[in-house]
Amino acid sequence: MPVITTPAGRERGKRGKMTQNVRNISQIGRRGLLGLAITATMATVPWASAGAATGDTSPTVPIERLNAALLASMKSAARSSTEERYRTLTPVIEQVFNLSAVLAASVGLAWAKMQETEKSQLEAAFRRYIISSYVSNFDSYNGQSFEILPTTRQLPSGDIVVQTQLTRVNASPVRIDYVMHLGPAGWQVVDVLTDGTISRVAVQRSDFRSLLMSGGVPALTAELSRKTANLTGNVGKAPDGVSGSRG
Repeated sequence: MPVITTPAGRERGKRGKMTQNVRNISQIGRRGLLGLAITATMATVPWASAGAATGDTSPTVPIERLNAALLASMKSAARSSTEERYRTLTPVIEQVFNLSAVLAASVGLAWAKMQETEKSQLEAAFRRYIISSYVSNFDSYNGQSFEILPTTRQLPSGDIVVQTQLTRVNASPVRIDYVMHLGPAGWQVVDVLTDGTISRVAVQRSDFRSLLMSGGVPALTAELSRKTANLTGNVGKAPDGVSGSRG
């Protein structure tokens, strides 16, 4: 769901509107989710008309699990270590997100030209970065709650946008929407939209392209690792010579 999108206030000039949204999100933790403001042409429809006829499990189910895990992590932050919260969130994020698909979309056309070893290195670094982002972003509890809104947005591709909001005490709600794709593992997240229009994949694609052009896969891997270290230190880092599990 990241310049790579990380802490609020680091996007370039044309992302000013997005930066304000990120500052709102960052009130739940030290860092905000970033993205690039893009307008999606999507029709808002009730979930029943969008996908119930397929007989598939509702795409809201994974988001319900994610929201519950994030809320539990926020509530436990005062008494749990970063490593403990990382371990707790890891299986949830790995199941709810299709991290390989998110990374491939963020890299773009260059992904197909990469060697398998390069993909493995990037996937390991990206997996740790995404998990660390959520551990760091959702690191305190002050009465917040998550709500899944009763309508979804259907994309021309057939993907479904599950709309949610984070309700905060004495502050405006923050919209965090999830683009869900139905694949062999069921419904999984393939993009995150802040304020309903800010795509994390879009901003990552721009930032990743710059890094790949300047230094190739090693540059992108190193930057992901650097950003991760700023978020959670060495938590979740695989021993030397071990690339970690593929998302």
